[in-house]
Amino acid sequence: MPAKYEKLGISFQYPDNWKLDEEDAMAGCDSVTVYSPGGSFWSLAIHPRSADPRLLAEGVVDTMKQEYDEIEAEEVSESVSDHELIGYDLNFYCLDLTNTAKIRCLRADQHTLTVFCQADDREFERIKSVFQAMTVSLLSSVEKIRWGRDIG
Repeated sequence: MPAKYEKLGISFQYPDNWKLDEEDAMAGCDSVTVYSPGGSFWSLAIHPRSADPRLLAEGVVDTMKQEYDEIEAEEVSESVSDHELIGYDLNFYCLDLTNTAKIRCLRADQHTLTVFCQADDREFERIKSVFQAMTVSLLSSVEKIRWGRDIG
């Protein structure tokens, strides 16, 4: 049975053998990360609803480019559980291994959310469906944006 996180006004399910890290949330930052036994991770950051999803995604890419010399970033958009997500797919080297990371952002009814997942390519292929399932479970806990409402 999967474990469930229910704090910060959101909820999501994750594998019960993965490690939940709430240190940032406990320190007053609205973020939480879940680590796989192999070291890969799925992270969620919660921003005010007024935050621009595109600027948040670009900010993550800029930060990654400062950390890693050679990084490829491809802008993407996708529909997941009737939510429109924007972001980037990243490919880069870390500790002599090729890595993949995905950044996905969306503005929901109450928050703007950033999901970031990363793994070396061998593990990514094995657990990408787990990352996707975690994101789907998160999205089932947030209301879709009602277009026409003022941001704020």
